[in-house]
Amino acid sequence: MSAAATMTWPVLIQGGMGIGVSGWPLARAVSQRGHLGVVSGTGIDTLFVRRLQDGDLGGHLRRAMARFPMPEVAAAALRDFFIEGGRSTDTHYKLLPMYLQVMSQARERLTMLASFVEVTLAKEGHDGIVGMNLLTKVQMPNLPTLYGALMAGVDYILMGAGIPREIPGALDAMAEGREAKLRFEVENDTTGVAEYLKFDPAVHFEGAAPPVLKRPKFLAIISSHLLANVLARKASGMVDGFVIEGPTAGGHNAPPREDVPNNDRGEPVYGERDVVDLAKMRELGRPFWIAGGAGKPERVREALAAGAAGVQVGGLFAFCEESGVDPEIRRSVVEAASRDGIDVYTDPLASPTGYPFKVVRWAGDPALGVKRERLCDLGYLRTAYRQESGALGYRCASEPVDTYVNKGGETCATTGRQCLCNALFATIGHAQKRKEGGHELPLVTGGDDLKQLSTFLAGRTKYTADDVMDWLLGPRPIAQG
Repeated sequence: MSAAATMTWPVLIQGGMGIGVSGWPLARAVSQRGHLGVVSGTGIDTLFVRRLQDGDLGGHLRRAMARFPMPEVAAAALRDFFIEGGRSTDTHYKLLPMYLQVMSQARERLTMLASFVEVTLAKEGHDGIVGMNLLTKVQMPNLPTLYGALMAGVDYILMGAGIPREIPGALDAMAEGREAKLRFEVENDTTGVAEYLKFDPAVHFEGAAPPVLKRPKFLAIISSHLLANVLARKASGMVDGFVIEGPTAGGHNAPPREDVPNNDRGEPVYGERDVVDLAKMRELGRPFWIAGGAGKPERVREALAAGAAGVQVGGLFAFCEESGVDPEIRRSVVEAASRDGIDVYTDPLASPTGYPFKVVRWAGDPALGVKRERLCDLGYLRTAYRQESGALGYRCASEPVDTYVNKGGETCATTGRQCLCNALFATIGHAQKRKEGGHELPLVTGGDDLKQLSTFLAGRTKYTADDVMDWLLGPRPIAQG
């Protein structure tokens, strides 16, 4: 019998929703119940410094920062970003330098600190398990973000939105204190020169041997049993399990495997080739979880009956009281959902990644009908390209069209693109102030399940993470004695 077969795996994984929707309060609430609570690591460095600039309400960040093993790094972050009592809403957030292939030691350390703080807070006060979710497509920050999570003792790493074949080996290396590297994707590069992203723990310990850290379990988020098979055989290290995420899930979806016309709403159409063969998944002998449309008690039972270890659920948690979504937006969405007033649109163009992206529409959306400014000042979705000089440049299909084209990009790639980075920060209450006097407007994402949220709400206008877990798995037993 394999080790995977004998190990106890969580039945419920709370989806890692970025930016900041799956923050430490939500992950902690889920982990305290014995399930896998997951924090999002996407944009965690910018989220961290914006929380500091907003005054670190409750002192939670500073409490965790005091435990970071490099006190000078925490002190520098406080000096550079913390504002007692919080910044005025008319004040522009101070920005971090955008990530590049090679970053300064200070920039890497701040990312490590931010990741460490998020995982530390999620693990505080209980002995449950905590995971971190990252996007493979957001390449440049991933290694220092992962290392900071390892420093905090993260139990699971979950990654999709791309093919995370090199991540298991990187986790092995960093846990052992060795240099990790990932192949760096360069768009349309014909030179044949391989580029890499590298992270060496020894650089950050000034001559001392880096600590040996726990290597977390690694779960790959996939949309195809063929990809699961490739990762099981050819990944750089152990892939401990798989999360099967269908096209009904929120956020980024994999493109359809068949080239068919969009539907009459302009959405991509998914067919039989996009359905994962669960029999093939069972043959791999590794645990798997069903995600996308799994937020119902009957779907949990169906998943278990099909041989899954359990389910991953995001959408229901996205609008609970512990979620990172701005309270006013959360209230507005839940109120609309209670009247069946939610629409979920799979936008084939919004994301500069080129992946379809789920957008929630409802009558109270403050961004309804507003044209967004084209810009790129956070840069998480920038891609590298080879300049005529041979050096690497960076571009994003959501930046101004002329800027993108001047960098060698094609005009058609900019059509319909939106700055997801800034919009998603606005969704969690950290909207950037703009020069014309307004603030960045939010963009809400969620899975198709949201259209049936009224069934779960049963007349409520707010709910908690406990309510979600009770709904899916039954109430926790009442303690005796």
